[in-house]
Amino acid sequence: MSNYRKYFGQKNITRRSFLKISFLFISYYLTRALFPKSISAKENTSGPRPKSNIKGDYDLVLAEGDNSYQNTVKAIKAIGGMERFVRKNSVVVIKPNIGWDRTPEQAANTDPFVVACLVELAYKAGARRVNVFDNPCNDARRCYLNSGIKKHVEEKGGYVYFPDDWNTVKAKFNYKSPMEGWPIYRDALECGTFINVPVLKHHGLTGLTLSMKNLMGVCSGVRGEIHDGIGKKLADLTDFINPDLTVIDAHRVLIRNGPSGGRLEDVITLNKLIVSTDPTLADAYAAKILDIDPLSIPYIKEAVLKNFGTIDFDKANILKISV
Repeated sequence: MSNYRKYFGQKNITRRSFLKISFLFISYYLTRALFPKSISAKENTSGPRPKSNIKGDYDLVLAEGDNSYQNTVKAIKAIGGMERFVRKNSVVVIKPNIGWDRTPEQAANTDPFVVACLVELAYKAGARRVNVFDNPCNDARRCYLNSGIKKHVEEKGGYVYFPDDWNTVKAKFNYKSPMEGWPIYRDALECGTFINVPVLKHHGLTGLTLSMKNLMGVCSGVRGEIHDGIGKKLADLTDFINPDLTVIDAHRVLIRNGPSGGRLEDVITLNKLIVSTDPTLADAYAAKILDIDPLSIPYIKEAVLKNFGTIDFDKANILKISV
């Protein structure tokens, strides 16, 4: 596109120059559409995020109370405090569910006060920058606005933005995986701390949306293809991203017509929040809250088979607190 610049310096653009400019723009965008890989300068491969192996004071904390912000404060403190997971002057990624053009009351997205609280705690722990993003299914701007997440996160100084499909890397696994080569947003990998913050809700295909399902939002590409063999793909994706903390919002829970919902009569109030360093344990415990067999959820079952985490509640050190 360097040739177009010489025309923009002209005060009087001739008809011939205008046609040349038009041709250059049309050629450029056709090339982007037809041969995206050939011009993506930043595209390369990347292995998984390094495992921090940071453990909490408990394997899992369940906080219950009618204030989602305070539930988050107390649960994070109980598991060891945000300072344990966030290094000074580091970049933190907080990945909520912002996939749907829905209000907080409709429970299709993560509670905005939970997300805002995590942003605030990360800054207090010394983070230099806190990034918040998703790859929504509905119109991204409407999702960010109507979910309430953009407003409340920005009030806490977080950076809410739409991920760039050109700023991706191809996933390179240390083992054979159906997610090999999948484009992952670079920002999801190049961060000091990754906090996964899904909302607990019904999902027509997988039974439930939980933390592993929420990580589809760090993927570019034709994400509908992930639905084929989704259990193995999401388990591997979670292992690849290596979330440092999993925080599951179970305050307002969509129990029917997920994942998008839309009807208030499909929402129940549980006022619960789950925090864990083990995504498998967190997802399984969230399923248990709804009296659903964790092994009926395909990605939990696959994670257990691959020893990516545990669902042994009897052996896990679990703390329940009332706020």
